[in-house]
Amino acid sequence: MAEKLTMGKALNIGLRRSLERDPKVIIMGEDVGKLGGVFRITDGLQKDFGDDRVIDTPLAESGIIGTAIGLAIRGYRPVCEIQFDGFVYPAYDQIVSQVAKMHYRSQGKVRVPMVIRIPFGGGIGAVEHHSESPEAYFAHTAGLKVVSCSSPEDAFFMIQQSIESDDPIVFLEPKRRYWEKGEVDLDLDLSAAHPLHASRTVRAGSDVTVLAYGPMVRTALDAAAAAEEDGRSLEVIDLRTLSPLDLASAYESVRRTGRCVVVHEAPSNIGLGAELAARITEECFYSLESPVLRVTGFDTPYPAARVEEEFLPDLDRVLDAVDRSFGW
Repeated sequence: MAEKLTMGKALNIGLRRSLERDPKVIIMGEDVGKLGGVFRITDGLQKDFGDDRVIDTPLAESGIIGTAIGLAIRGYRPVCEIQFDGFVYPAYDQIVSQVAKMHYRSQGKVRVPMVIRIPFGGGIGAVEHHSESPEAYFAHTAGLKVVSCSSPEDAFFMIQQSIESDDPIVFLEPKRRYWEKGEVDLDLDLSAAHPLHASRTVRAGSDVTVLAYGPMVRTALDAAAAAEEDGRSLEVIDLRTLSPLDLASAYESVRRTGRCVVVHEAPSNIGLGAELAARITEECFYSLESPVLRVTGFDTPYPAARVEEEFLPDLDRVLDAVDRSFGW
């Protein structure tokens, strides 16, 4: 039976299911235990599973990831929480130099089954270092898999699927969507859930294909609803997996619509949008009626909270790109 849950609660229940299913699953991070995390995603887990499985760590991201690497090599499945996206950079060396390369360095003999949870993106009026979009760094790194949920249902299943994976996964959680609610079928078997590394069409349409992930999926859906009032039909595809990219449904969609708009919060310069535009142009060149357009954050650091909404892509900017795509 489906229940209406916030994304934060869906993640909490998903983590609980994983802890119950496998005694080798360990959660570790800053304030994840007694406090339950700054966003309360791990609320109640230390109380129920003990402080040897839900571990409050020192304020040292490099130490968190380094310790988790050792645990993963020894057969555990650590789930590391990076408290805010902007705090991940001290651990970047460990992630890129160790987590991503261990399997290859050992000629496939060593697995590093760990999940690095990162609340990412803006939209909550946070201070410096608390709003970042670091996905391109990790998606560019061979040896890492990168996924991002956009709804409570996906959050619930994707976190469990990521923990069960034998590969290291960077799990991006759109912090501005933590409190949005959606239907979640808690009784659905994990094996019957949508595959982890597969995109999903979340709204069918015929005029323009809109590709988004994480926090921008809701923005794209809002834009599609607004465009419908003007007689335009937008098909919205939630990428869900950023590395590896799954673009089969995007190619099929663009061949029908002839137009494509890519939306993400991160700056446009050498971002995911550029890779998406390149691949779609290569595969769908003779179907395109206009260039693939991008709606992104600007090529600046995340601004102060009072002007944050000017930086973030919104409904109007998406609709403007749709209009421009029809102008060619």
